[in-house]
Amino acid sequence: MLTEEQVLQALEPVKDPHLQKSLIEIGAVKEIKIKKNLVSLKLAIAQPGTAEQMQLQQEVVNAVKNAGAESVGLRFEKLADEEVAKHGGAAAEEEEGKSLLDNKRTTFIAVTSGKGGVGKSTVSVNLATSLARKGKKVGIIDADIYGFSVPDMMGIEERPKVVGQRIYPVTRFDVQVISMGFFVEDNSPIIWRGPMLGKMLNNFFNEVEWDDLDYLILDLPPGTGDVALDIHSMLPQSKEIVVTTPHATAAFVAARAGAMALKTEHEILGVIENMAYFESKLTGEKEYVFGQGGGPKLAEELQTEVLAHIPLGQPEIDEENFAPSVYDTEHPIGKIYMEMADKVIGKIEG
Repeated sequence: MLTEEQVLQALEPVKDPHLQKSLIEIGAVKEIKIKKNLVSLKLAIAQPGTAEQMQLQQEVVNAVKNAGAESVGLRFEKLADEEVAKHGGAAAEEEEGKSLLDNKRTTFIAVTSGKGGVGKSTVSVNLATSLARKGKKVGIIDADIYGFSVPDMMGIEERPKVVGQRIYPVTRFDVQVISMGFFVEDNSPIIWRGPMLGKMLNNFFNEVEWDDLDYLILDLPPGTGDVALDIHSMLPQSKEIVVTTPHATAAFVAARAGAMALKTEHEILGVIENMAYFESKLTGEKEYVFGQGGGPKLAEELQTEVLAHIPLGQPEIDEENFAPSVYDTEHPIGKIYMEMADKVIGKIEG
């Protein structure tokens, strides 16, 4: 079994990106836990919550896995100021770069839901690609920190480039993509708490070199937790789309997410009723697997409209251009998403 000594030895070549000294030399390793080759580390670094930290995560995970770990969990905290000064560190110089929050041209659209499992990320991805197919400049932030899935859904295998303190998003289907999933090795857990989580999201707006976007889609975590509240406070002018299934309970829970949007004076563009029905390819008959009425009832409660009823289905898999959750424009469900994109554009640019 892997030992603490082997873990420390593996980390010897890995340097703090700000101090340019070994993590071992600066005493960055505050805690090591090993259980059946599953390694959990707590690291103190000079500047947590930055683009450089995300690069460091990859280096740490790779180093410890090469030493024999099956999985690596990381927690970060700030190295004490006196330790930073002792090792020649100073306050970070802000690298000039544009913030997406200052771009008056960009419309932010948050896609939210009351509970998980209703297809919110699928809606986010297909709305983003449909808007891009309409000729719009589009980005997507996978802000579902713990349930990130956008890179896998879009078939993205490359990573963003980090140059200095700027992150360059990955482009796929003409959509610029940034996700926490890009900075995690092999689904290794990264633990984020409180202010660190908010700072990470803030970095996605301020440290990413976005193009001049027309629309930025935010795939929010389900519910009304800290991440959703952070987004609401960062983006006072955001629009919102609420995703539900036809089931009455899902719609009831989704109403909470919509109510929070209304309280923070965000404009709700509409409701998406996902998994609305199953349509038989043989007979064309529709079966309402999860019941009926949830979407219209939610729209009525939130004083908005149903933008689309999306049936159960799956995109045709193209092995050469693999993207397991992106519908082609000629697919029946793809056509629904294209119509939905037209509605969204009409409401915003109308």
